[in-house]
Amino acid sequence: MSALDHILAGEQTIPPNKGLFLEETWRLHPDICAYTSELFYGGKLRAHAGLEKQAVKSAGPLAGSGLRYLPVAHSGNQNCSPEEARAIATLVNTLMNTRSTWIDADGEEKAITFEDIVIITPYNAQVFEIQQQLPNARVGKVDKFQGQQAAIAIYSMATSSHADAPRGMEFLYSLNRLNVATSRAKCLSIIVGSPQIAEAECRTPRQIQLVNAFCRYLEIAKLL
Repeated sequence: MSALDHILAGEQTIPPNKGLFLEETWRLHPDICAYTSELFYGGKLRAHAGLEKQAVKSAGPLAGSGLRYLPVAHSGNQNCSPEEARAIATLVNTLMNTRSTWIDADGEEKAITFEDIVIITPYNAQVFEIQQQLPNARVGKVDKFQGQQAAIAIYSMATSSHADAPRGMEFLYSLNRLNVATSRAKCLSIIVGSPQIAEAECRTPRQIQLVNAFCRYLEIAKLL
């Protein structure tokens, strides 16, 4: 057990008598913050005033703010999905080709560039696959983008189903990885994945907890 886990003693946030919880985010649009707060911070996280102004303006499918889900059907994929890579390339290229913009917390409108989009995935093989489709994009695993931010964050699951996960359910459905990946976004957080991901056969309370975070995301997110 880590020192932090020992101090938390099973709680999602640090108790007042043991430390300081930073309860205000200066990044997340309130619609993204609501999900992040509910699932990972015991409902205690709130968005700083003004972040509700953040939004993407586009003639394509990626417009507005909040959570989005793009289901991509595939089977037998373990740590790499060409299908998801192509779908992500279509989304990003549409943004670039339609002169899309985004509005920051100060109300300033800016053109969307590759710097305004981060694409995250659990596997190196999928990083390479996406880079083949989008050589100019910011693509990497979760560790690469810890602490970073962008107007739009895209999370590619790559694995077709829980049975195909090469490192097991704990890795594929990692709550920490999901938290980091979806909370890099200022305006839009998008999960791209196989519909089978939400149909896992759970055998323990821990597995239910892991899959629940994804199912809750799908409940809230708008379908692309």
